[in-house]
Amino acid sequence: GILEKIRLYLIKKLLPHLEDRRKYHQEFASSTSFHGVHNIVQKQSKTRKVLWLLVVVGCLAIAIWQICGRFIYYFTWPTTTTVVIQYVENVKFPAVTFCNLNRFQAHAVSNLKIIFLIWNIVSGVLQKFAVQDKYSQELNDFLLGNQNFSIKEFTRKNGFYLNSSTLLECEFFGKPCYPQDFEHVFTEYGNCFTFNHNDLPARKVSLSGRGLHLLFDVQQEQFTDEPALGYTDAGITFVIHSPKELPRFDGLGLLTPVGMHAQVAIRQLKSIIQEYPWGECKPDIKLQYIQDWCGCLPFILPGNGTECDLLKFYNCVYPAVYDIEIKGLCTVGTHNSTCPAPCEETDYPTTVTYSSFGGEKAIKYFSAKLKKSPEYIRQNLVRIDIKYHDLSYKITQQQKALTISELLADVGGQLGLFCGASMITIIELLEYIFTNFCWMCIFLLLKAPEMPQWNNPSQNQPTHKEKKKGIQEC
Repeated sequence: GILEKIRLYLIKKLLPHLEDRRKYHQEFASSTSFHGVHNIVQKQSKTRKVLWLLVVVGCLAIAIWQICGRFIYYFTWPTTTTVVIQYVENVKFPAVTFCNLNRFQAHAVSNLKIIFLIWNIVSGVLQKFAVQDKYSQELNDFLLGNQNFSIKEFTRKNGFYLNSSTLLECEFFGKPCYPQDFEHVFTEYGNCFTFNHNDLPARKVSLSGRGLHLLFDVQQEQFTDEPALGYTDAGITFVIHSPKELPRFDGLGLLTPVGMHAQVAIRQLKSIIQEYPWGECKPDIKLQYIQDWCGCLPFILPGNGTECDLLKFYNCVYPAVYDIEIKGLCTVGTHNSTCPAPCEETDYPTTVTYSSFGGEKAIKYFSAKLKKSPEYIRQNLVRIDIKYHDLSYKITQQQKALTISELLADVGGQLGLFCGASMITIIELLEYIFTNFCWMCIFLLLKAPEMPQWNNPSQNQPTHKEKKKGIQEC
């Protein structure tokens, strides 16, 4: 049958004789580049053969122990952190976003106090805010009667604005700057304005101690806020951030009250974090919980999508934020959290010092220049200077403590030190193992039981006459 033909082919073509197999083993042991093996075979003295066998086995065991240790260390995903301070001729200036602590124009909200509450609900995706029961009915009545009302457009038109009357002086590195050099953004403080935003060519500073010089007029009489909701300060709040990032004020904003001069010295700190499993960053994550749940995107959040109207804010977005907090959906820090650490981040640690704005002569000078009373100057003007402490930046970089190439080098070093082995040796061993494996498979096939014969007995079994003839021939 077919199996018998296979047996005959394997015996004739593939399976060598026993003597040939022994010769192959002998030649491999004598010629392999795996040091020490040929001494076991070629030594005439049995004592020396045993000693060399112990040496080879011992060295192989030590090499395996060392290699296993390196693999175990590699799979702990170790990292090292390097800190480099680089001094340069010029350094890129960060983006700075400024906001007035009084968010709305007084005339626009004098008869519409509910605006403050609505804006706090809208900005609730950025910071926690609870609607008290005493405001609920008033809020529901307004929403039902003003379904097409746009808090976004209202804030843009009736919030804080930046022009020559609110920005009295602007100078960057000795050159004048103007309100049109600032980009409008929405934050929890309403209308805010970013200097050196991402769309502009990067501004650079070539001398320490000089940078951005600003003088604001907060115009307390023109702009207001709601003290019942906790907004009781007057002045300018600002945050220093990378031009590629949006401003984050929650717990990070710097505040300069009216009648004060803030001197802000900054440094640049760049952090580079490894991806999991070495680090905790996850570059491909996308935060779309609110957009997926409500089918729209709040205008104060980045991204493209259908803008949420006021009813969606109140009925869906606002409850979604609290659902995220209650269920703990927004966790930070680890790679499997919804808000893991960024893979690359640029921070600007600051040192801020304050002094009272203007002496007596300065107050008189600005009073005459602006045609305002000295009391107005003290109650409305804010001066801010932002500059680099020195022309350097610090890079904190997380690096892999053991890469694949270093792991291979360690493995090769252990094999070479204790066994004299190399990549060629490994290929020799693989070839030797593969050859013996093929022989074993062939041997098992030859030892397989014969297949039973199921054909017609008349065709395969001898007849009575043939049996008798065969017996006579024997």
